[in-house]
Amino acid sequence: MNTNLYNVIRAPRVSEKTARLQEVSNQYAFEVANQATKADIKAAVEQIFDVKVESVNVVNVKGKNKAFRNRQGRRGDWRKAYVKLAEGQSIDVMMTKA
Repeated sequence: MNTNLYNVIRAPRVSEKTARLQEVSNQYAFEVANQATKADIKAAVEQIFDVKVESVNVVNVKGKNKAFRNRQGRRGDWRKAYVKLAEGQSIDVMMTKA
């Protein structure tokens, strides 16, 4: 595998919401690089997991303001991609090391 693909797809996002999306609409969520485009994400998912991607939706998530020991700080912004796979395709996100 090309290591550049793993710079685009950082990690799968696993939560109750993403589990429901997997069951209902065959969509998977990934944390991706901030500069990654939809085309980059589609190509990376198709090559890494050997699946056919129908569509990609990207969300820019703003970092939260947090306080720790009376010091104000801010978590970093990050980017999330929702990837819809073709009918009959699936990814086992628990077993991946993206």
